[in-house]
Amino acid sequence: MRKAIQFGAGNIGRGFTGQLFSESGFEVVFVDVVPELVKMLNERRSYPIRIACENPWTVTVRNVRAVDGRDIEAVANEIRTATLMCTAVGVNVLPKVAPTIAEGVKARANADVKEPINIIICENLQNMAEFLKGEVQKHLPESYHDYLEDKIGFVESVVGRMVPVMTEEQKAEDPLLVVVEPYKHLPISKAGIKGDFPEIAGIELADNFQSFVDRKLYTHNAGHAVAAYLGYLRGYHYVYQAINDEKINVTVRAAMAETGEALIKKYGLDPVKHQAHIEDLISRFGNIALGDQVSRVGGDPLRKLGPNDRLVGGAKLCLEYDIFPTNLCKAIAAALRFDPPGDPTAPKVQAMVRELGVAGALREISNLAEDSEITNEVVRQYEFVAEEFGRNSE
Repeated sequence: MRKAIQFGAGNIGRGFTGQLFSESGFEVVFVDVVPELVKMLNERRSYPIRIACENPWTVTVRNVRAVDGRDIEAVANEIRTATLMCTAVGVNVLPKVAPTIAEGVKARANADVKEPINIIICENLQNMAEFLKGEVQKHLPESYHDYLEDKIGFVESVVGRMVPVMTEEQKAEDPLLVVVEPYKHLPISKAGIKGDFPEIAGIELADNFQSFVDRKLYTHNAGHAVAAYLGYLRGYHYVYQAINDEKINVTVRAAMAETGEALIKKYGLDPVKHQAHIEDLISRFGNIALGDQVSRVGGDPLRKLGPNDRLVGGAKLCLEYDIFPTNLCKAIAAALRFDPPGDPTAPKVQAMVRELGVAGALREISNLAEDSEITNEVVRQYEFVAEEFGRNSE
């Protein structure tokens, strides 16, 4: 049986890629550093996924086991005989798994394994392939660099499956359970692949990969953020409540139309297919069974208002193609008012707005000139958005 090494047995590793690999006939070997998780996976050799929808069902993912990530020799030995690798560990952990991957590369080279192996990188990071390759290379003697170049593919991906925060009841039901939405499509960069790539359920080899990256950020993430920030002003707890609010729904669609027009112009996307993608996203945002929280989707506004992130980056993309981002600016104004209890960065954003004003806050957070078109529109919308979407606006 072909073997896939999955670094990270968390929500994406178990709840997405592990399922795809298992359904495609691979043995899935998880690499994780949580001893209890490793022990349970090895005892049970399977785990459940709850598909959250109107009529939920449970999928059992089989042919799985696990290796403790701290046992570098054992992991390297698994890599030596693997067909495929994948990471879903988080950006900050990626450099920590690089030395282990390097040992696996050495093991394959020393065993004279001629078949290339590809690493699918499921991390929220620009230029993730270049980054991980550089980190792995740091831990390889120069004599292995040619093997790394010739035989190891670093393959970027766009993870679109939504995995909500699980309730305490769900966690208590089964420690291995993951709750996910039905959507299970994973575009990967064809350009990064070395050798032949196996056919895997749900995986699409994309030629124009950057268009998928930008579509995820400026359509999916942006639309989701618009719903969350306006939903917060409205007093909603869940994203589905926000998207079922007619006024918010209209604004989310308008914002996605703004970025959509820009993406169509930039990449030559099929307008009909892109609109179908927007309709699918709106439907997914409205999935009641997913129970996705406004506080999670809008969380960490300091990062999400970054210069190239979903809202400000999307607004700049629109201006680049002569589309004025009225509705994205409305969402940016709402994000500057987002302040749920316990959020890690919202208080800092609020303090900047108080001390520097809206324009000054955008200068510091989003690197926008105080007289920019986006800043001027956000300043104009800042008071208006609270009146339009506030809890007592109707």
